[in-house]
Amino acid sequence: MKKLSLPLLLFTLFSPSFARDSLTSTTSLLDGQTLVSTGGIFELGFFSPGNSPYRYLGIWYKKIPVQTIVWIANRASPLTDSTGVLTIRKDGNLVLLNSRAEVLWTTGSRVSASSNPIAQLLDSGNFVLTAEESSSPESFAWQSFDYPSDTLLPGMKLGWNLKTGLNRYISSWKSSDDPSPGSYSFRMDPHGSPELFLYRESTKIHASGPWNGLQFSGIPELKPDDFFRFSFISNKDEVYYTYEINKGSVVSRLAVTTSGLVQRFVWLDATRAWNVFWSDPKDQCDHYAACGPFGVCNSNQSPVCSCLEGFRPKSPQEWNLRDGSAGCVRITPSDCKGDGFVTLSNMKLPDTTSASVDESMSLNMCRESCLKNCSCRAYASANIGGGESGCIIWATDLIDIRHFVGGGQNLQVRLAASELAKMNSGRSSDDKKVVIVSVLIFSGLLLLGIGGCCMLNEKRRTTSSPSFSGRGPAAYLAKEHCSDDEIRASKELDLPFFDLEIILAATNSFAIESKVGEGGFGPVYQGKLNNGQDIAVKRLSEKSSQGPDEFKNEVMLIAKLQHRNLVRLLGCCIHRGERMLIYEYMHNGSLDTFIFDEGKRSLLSWQNRFVIILGIARGLLYLHQDSRFRIIHRDLKAGNVLLDREMNPKISDFGMARIFGDDQTHARTRKVVGTYGYMAPEYAMDGILSIKLDVFSFGVLVLEIISGKRNRGFYQSEQHSNLITHAWKLWKEGKSFELLDESLEDLHTSEVLRCIQVGLLCAQAQPGDRPMMSSVIMMLATENAALPEPKEPGFSTGEGSVDIKTCIHSANYLTATSVQAR
Repeated sequence: MKKLSLPLLLFTLFSPSFARDSLTSTTSLLDGQTLVSTGGIFELGFFSPGNSPYRYLGIWYKKIPVQTIVWIANRASPLTDSTGVLTIRKDGNLVLLNSRAEVLWTTGSRVSASSNPIAQLLDSGNFVLTAEESSSPESFAWQSFDYPSDTLLPGMKLGWNLKTGLNRYISSWKSSDDPSPGSYSFRMDPHGSPELFLYRESTKIHASGPWNGLQFSGIPELKPDDFFRFSFISNKDEVYYTYEINKGSVVSRLAVTTSGLVQRFVWLDATRAWNVFWSDPKDQCDHYAACGPFGVCNSNQSPVCSCLEGFRPKSPQEWNLRDGSAGCVRITPSDCKGDGFVTLSNMKLPDTTSASVDESMSLNMCRESCLKNCSCRAYASANIGGGESGCIIWATDLIDIRHFVGGGQNLQVRLAASELAKMNSGRSSDDKKVVIVSVLIFSGLLLLGIGGCCMLNEKRRTTSSPSFSGRGPAAYLAKEHCSDDEIRASKELDLPFFDLEIILAATNSFAIESKVGEGGFGPVYQGKLNNGQDIAVKRLSEKSSQGPDEFKNEVMLIAKLQHRNLVRLLGCCIHRGERMLIYEYMHNGSLDTFIFDEGKRSLLSWQNRFVIILGIARGLLYLHQDSRFRIIHRDLKAGNVLLDREMNPKISDFGMARIFGDDQTHARTRKVVGTYGYMAPEYAMDGILSIKLDVFSFGVLVLEIISGKRNRGFYQSEQHSNLITHAWKLWKEGKSFELLDESLEDLHTSEVLRCIQVGLLCAQAQPGDRPMMSSVIMMLATENAALPEPKEPGFSTGEGSVDIKTCIHSANYLTATSVQAR
């Protein structure tokens, strides 16, 4: 270790002690000492990341056991030993010195010595330099929030101070051992309609889309909720994005990772770990300009790239090879005479850095302005919050366009009059929307459904095609049994197909002793593959309440889903009328066999039950927000939650699931399917579909897990014929603990009450009152979270309960609605 120089040694030895959260011109901070914010939330001191021998001055969370660095002073100038000193010099600068008294880092801003400068660590995580008599942000001579590292904390600004030219952005570490600025940065481009870009070095790799008054058009899931508020400020002085947390007990941060992801992390007390709450880029269409100029990316179709209407691939050969980077060109060049526009809905707006923006224009004025400018390619509203207003005009190529199932906004693309006439002669505007949706749905079903085994069996021809008896020899599906469309589609499906003989060998030819259950789909068999892997085989029964459509639906929806709380589909096998799905085997069976069994439910401790509740919530959040499709399960119940060897929950049975758009849009169905006792009232009675249907089912399931009682068939008294009503009564009377399963011991009181409250919040009668699953996870996993008071649950009149079956049968539209409940 190097020796301290004499001046620095004398300064260190005789420096007075310093205040708990701040430094003054008469104090200093040595390696081994720390500053702690007043509320004990953040800590500032010296640290070594990972296995690095170097020392850095940084800020981290004081109360979180996993040291998480949120800011570093000397990222590019590490200390080589433990002799660093942080001090305020006589000239008012805050500086970091090494053992030779060399300045490794400085604020570059100074406070007059006569003003008694103070460097203070605030509870927000902001480290500020200010005069003693000043404490407002406007008076800060310097603040760490203006110089982020890889993390954006609540209240920090991501963007520009246009008056001073200060650009606040976050950049990744080089590695877990090296916090110096890495290859990735996330920053605001203030030109045109400002938007956020993720860069690799100087190359754009992801764009947020412009702010449209509600959210960034390319991040439809970024919405305010019970826990977060998002703000975007753009004026002549500054342009920036920031966020705040509504619930003080939630700990969250936004960061750029070393692998090039922008992720929102939330600390969950229940798991004692950081959980990824949101992440971008998450799919192929999140990559910047994935489909080139005038190309549209849609991750729900294959191939993902298509051309805007009125355009064709610029390079058909590359396009056929799934390389859409060259983009598209006009079929008919514009002659600027009689041009018009085609409306594209649910779009991420193109890159706006070269676009012109006029916030004062109406949308009609915007259209006229575009028509008068022969260079104009497209226009859109700049602000869709509270109605469309403002104008964005593109006079350059349209790049980085994406289509969403839900979210995004309208984009008006300019086309030649002859091209518009050609389009209009083929179908009306409404017809076009129907065709687009139909093609997407059909292609999804085709790719992920019935064509599966055709490709497999095309390779294995024999002279006969024996019928499948269940114990006969391995059979195959000959090519002539598949349509050309199915054969082509099967080549796109990235899902393994099992030979029939493998399934027969694994299940001992579907021997009775291999059968482990029976569901709406049909019998389920346990098997073991040659490599020793245990599998579960769902075999579609001829008498099944689910048919080929449900089979195709399940394959389509779950084939691409990967989450620790969803049962993993390993593959399928199809032969003539036989359809089988092969899943990973869950050794502890379904949740209902535990919680509703007098002998087994005592095996589930409270900790087991809490982990199960939280795991189911995570699985639903993935389906609703983070998966490739936005999915409503529609049949969430205890029997459709399976438990692995460690009792971790996995949601199963996607035969009734539906792809869905934006959660603000409610669809209506004439075929109500699901299970009595778990169906939300608006769905059971009016066929209204939204993700809040699953939230209601989750609420019921939480109350069942806590009580060990079924919602349907629960009769505490004549006044309370279901579990929800009983739980609601106990809540109002302050007796919620009476709901608990009597076999439970070693309870975490606040955790139990929080779960009951969350269950009741999810089971509220009005869909709009029910929380989103993102908020549910926060409420469940955050200790001392301030939860809203629940309102009356569904199927409760206040004086008694209304049975769901009675509601359905009393509905006037029953003759037009098919009810399938199990």
